[in-house]
Amino acid sequence: VIGHPKYQESKRIAIFLSMPDEVQTEEIIKDMFKQGKECFIPRYKPQSNHMDMLKLSSAEDISSLALTSWNILQPGDDDSTREEALAGGGLDLIFMPGLGFDRKGNRLGRGKGYYDTYLERCMKHPSGKPYTIALAFREQICESVPVTENDVPIDEILYEDC
Repeated sequence: VIGHPKYQESKRIAIFLSMPDEVQTEEIIKDMFKQGKECFIPRYKPQSNHMDMLKLSSAEDISSLALTSWNILQPGDDDSTREEALAGGGLDLIFMPGLGFDRKGNRLGRGKGYYDTYLERCMKHPSGKPYTIALAFREQICESVPVTENDVPIDEILYEDC
């Protein structure tokens, strides 16, 4: 990931904070700060499909985040001090999680549509849609995954031996 050309050229990057069953992103986040990139992480709104990407100030900033009922660290609802990516310069790149992916760029998420809805918002931003890279395990690559007209395809899927 760290040697990927899209990562290297991107300045404003959104990345998920890994759950135990996902590709671990901690080292990528540390590298982002080491290279002077701006790092944004998701804040999900429960009982909706709304998600914002809020700026982290450092890799250590993660330890100050609240744990949600889904066991995900994210900024609290009362945290209004962080920049939201689309309120500023938009995003160059989004690293995306998922349960399954196919080689056509289709992604099976957890069913709420957070990322698809966020990407629709990105398309309306002056900077446009960021490049999207899914981080996956080889076992998550499927022949095909079910999609609807609201699902936004991923630009690229990275996994071992891809």
